[in-house]
Amino acid sequence: MEPVLQVLALEPTSQVLGQEPVVPLAILLLVILVVPILFERLRLPRLVGLVFSGVVLGPSGWNLFHANLPIINLLSDIGLVYLMFLVGLEQDFGQLHQSQKRAWGFAGFTFLIPLLMGILVGRIFGFAGNTSILIGSLFTSYTLLAYPIISRLGVVNNQAVSSTIGATILTDTSAVLILAVCVSSLQADIFNLSVLLTLLGRLIIYATIILVGFDWAGQEFFRRYGDNEGHKFLFILLSIFLVLISTQFIGIEKIVGAFLAGLAVNKVVGEGPTREKVVFVGSVLFIPIFFVNLGLLIDLPAWGRSITTLKLMLLVVVSVIVSKFLAALLAKLFYHYNWQEMLTMWSISLPQVSTTLAATFVGYRAGLLSTEVLHSVVALMLITSTLGTLLTNRLAVALTPTPLPEPLTVNLPEQQRAERHSNFNIVVPIYNPHTQQYLIEMAALLARQEKSQIIPLNIATAAARMDAPGLEASLQRSERLLAKASEQSRSLGIEAVPMLRIDHAFASGISRAAREQKASLIVMGWGKRTGWKARLFGNVIDSVLWASHCSVAVTRLVESPQKIQRILVPLENLTSLALPAVKFAQMLAEANQAQVTVLNVCDRRISSSKIAARRSQLSVLVSQLALSNPPEIQIIAHENVAQAILQAARLYDLVVLPFIRSYPVPGGLAMNDFTTQIARQLTCSIVMLKQAQHPQISTIPKNIANTTSIV
Repeated sequence: MEPVLQVLALEPTSQVLGQEPVVPLAILLLVILVVPILFERLRLPRLVGLVFSGVVLGPSGWNLFHANLPIINLLSDIGLVYLMFLVGLEQDFGQLHQSQKRAWGFAGFTFLIPLLMGILVGRIFGFAGNTSILIGSLFTSYTLLAYPIISRLGVVNNQAVSSTIGATILTDTSAVLILAVCVSSLQADIFNLSVLLTLLGRLIIYATIILVGFDWAGQEFFRRYGDNEGHKFLFILLSIFLVLISTQFIGIEKIVGAFLAGLAVNKVVGEGPTREKVVFVGSVLFIPIFFVNLGLLIDLPAWGRSITTLKLMLLVVVSVIVSKFLAALLAKLFYHYNWQEMLTMWSISLPQVSTTLAATFVGYRAGLLSTEVLHSVVALMLITSTLGTLLTNRLAVALTPTPLPEPLTVNLPEQQRAERHSNFNIVVPIYNPHTQQYLIEMAALLARQEKSQIIPLNIATAAARMDAPGLEASLQRSERLLAKASEQSRSLGIEAVPMLRIDHAFASGISRAAREQKASLIVMGWGKRTGWKARLFGNVIDSVLWASHCSVAVTRLVESPQKIQRILVPLENLTSLALPAVKFAQMLAEANQAQVTVLNVCDRRISSSKIAARRSQLSVLVSQLALSNPPEIQIIAHENVAQAILQAARLYDLVVLPFIRSYPVPGGLAMNDFTTQIARQLTCSIVMLKQAQHPQISTIPKNIANTTSIV
């Protein structure tokens, strides 16, 4: 009996974790699922929670994990590479071009001053010249954790803000290049000017081959196989690993190659489902594990044992904060920004996350950076990521939003506007017989206003053989649904032209049919994201929103559209991005003799004069549409935008939400998409409207202002 009990006795936790790779993986998945949600509710950056989890699970805490566990090392290395790939992928060259001179100027200030300050800190603590230069480069870059905040406040296109956003391209690239030179010089027996020039020449040649070669290969591959999202996703992953293999042959750090790979495929990937999938995989799985592993390396007791460590940590944090302040101050003096703009630039450029942590990790493993420097940079990340977002949230409120551009649609000749009305075709994809009635009613109301027709559409998915029994059954079902849709349209007094299409996928079939029929609008039912497969590979609505050429109205209707009397249009940003949603709501209101309310929620700290200015700006924005019955305008001061909209929506039958993607922050893991967050909690009917890509196809105006996307 005793031997049996000994066999059944529980082994020590460390032995179980060492023998069963599944156990630490399961714990990691639990941590990256639960901890970020908890820290988000505490209004702290998610990555702070991930690093804290590593500290708790590591030697400084429960001692469950060690940084040398093979499974953690592997996943962390992938996360590190993925992080730098996303940093390159998300560089917005359009933003740099938009404010080129000012972005270059601020990039010079926010690069040189922190670089010199970091070198000085390194020399004060007796580090070698190579290490001091690397420490200085760590201070130079910054992560745009505050982008969701400035986007919500509508100040992205403010000159000071846009130049700060554009400067990240230059600071990130420079920091990565310095890292490559410092690590490569460590491997050289003798380091002099000729070795430095050789390294730089090798880097330039390698970067040129990667940027030009992979851009060409990507364009060719996407041109030939652009319809298959799976192939495109695998091509991106293959590009990353091919670059990593090539770095081993020429002696360049992997994260440098990953960064260049991101830059190389940036233009090829563009804005679409493929980019969303690539960012999703990294942000949900690999990058969080890298941050947890970073926490495992932290030895909290060592912070208290060494006064030198505390001094270095304090000096590093103060140096970055002061140097970034001086850079913003110089930008103010050179470009005549006001104090509010200068302080906002400073707060946006404070968070040191993605490039800083990746370079620190590489320098630490290469032996260039000591444990004290690693601890100091982690503390720097925790402090600046929290402080920067808090300051931006307070400072950017007082910035004046960018003046609205002149409207394009209202100045069109009468004949051209009449032609656009006559060509207003509405495609209604039909699949679910239970929601079909409300979709047809919604489309009929809009078609009656535009004196146009609706096109009920059903997609029969193709099999390998056109005589397959499954395809025949699918065709028969499609014909029944379309016949019912035609009958419903006739009962509403609207002409219907039913269309049956055979295609290999629903989403591509809908997008292609809409293009062939020169549709102005697609009216779809709301689809749910169910499980990891839908999140990873997307659903039909995701693909149609990305691929369609025209406007798309995704609807979740809890009652007949003919009963809608009060319509709410909450606007997050006071820019022309809001015009399509207001126009759509007004079209529906005129069909039902309903009332539209346009709502904007501002911060409680805004003065009454600022609120009056926002009301005036919102009135000017709405007047661009030249509506015969202008909507009611409301401004609410509230500390929580989402909560204010949800409270106001209780009095309305329908809420129309503009579809605007949030900005993906590599390594930030900071925000959820605002539109999705609101839609998830609303109980009334919802329309999520995506704007048309080409203004000549739809009467709904094309956005004039441009914004960058988010996960």
